[in-house]
Order: sequence, then C-alpha cells, then structure tokens
Amino acid sequence: MSASTSARRIAATVLAAGAVVSAVALPASAHDGDRDRHRTPRVEISAVQADSPGRDNRSNRSLNGEWVEITNNTRHAVDLRGWTLRDDDGNRYRFDDVRLRGRATVRVHTGEGRDTRTDVYQDRRDHIWGNRADTAVLRDDRGRTVDTESWGGRHHHRHH
Repeated sequence: MSASTSARRIAATVLAAGAVVSAVALPASAHDGDRDRHRTPRVEISAVQADSPGRDNRSNRSLNGEWVEITNNTRHAVDLRGWTLRDDDGNRYRFDDVRLRGRATVRVHTGEGRDTRTDVYQDRRDHIWGNRADTAVLRDDRGRTVDTESWGGRHHHRHH
C-alpha cells in the first residue's frame, strides 16, 4: 500500500467520522428548536376572561373583571414596549413600559388602575371584549402577530 493510499484512507475515515458526528449533533439541536417553536410559543395569550363576573356595568370593578393574560414562556425577560393587544372591533392597547420577566404573566385589565409587574390597565371606561365572541390579537413592536385567541361564534380555535 502506498503512502498516498494510506493518507486518502485516513482522510476518508476522518471525514466520515466527522459527518457522523455532525449528523448526530445537528438534528438533535434543530429538533429541540422545532419542539420549542411548535409547542410553546415564546410569548402567548395564556388566558382570557371576556365576561366580567356579575352584571356588566361600567363600574371600574366590572371593567377590571375583564382581562387578557400574556405569558412569557422563556427564561429570559421580554420587553413589551410597543407591543399591542387588539380586539375584533379595532380597540387597541399599546404596552408602554412593561418588561415581562422569564416564566411570568401579566394581566391586562380593561378598566383603570395602577400598573404593576403583574397587572396593567387600559384605562377604558367601557367593556371591549365580546362576551359571546371576539378575538384577542397580540402583536410585537414590529407589528408581527405573536398569538391570537378567539372564542364563541365562528371563532373556536387558537393560532400561534
């Protein structure tokens, strides 16, 4: 066997071993990313209470009984500045100075109140979410739809 044949065989063995390692390592990491992307979105509409408990009147208590929860499913904080939450009628709430910690949830109330880390208020004087049917759309600061939650009527499915 010549030296060049041996060198070619060694090079081929090294390349083949490298290809096997790459083939094993890459799909595993790509698969993990796919699982996260398809099963649990980074930030989502995690709960909606469109029908305020008790009679719907324009009291602040009734208005704040109507809310949408936004959850950050990652370990890292997400800055929601410029993000929006909108209903079917075009009512829009724009997040201002809200930083959602990792694995945390913020509840967006319809009425008036003092914003905290867990509760923010739209400062509206009328209900906006339809009790029977509506759609909540969460968009990021670039206007891209992050999550949609629909209920009632024709709306009976969830989009991510």
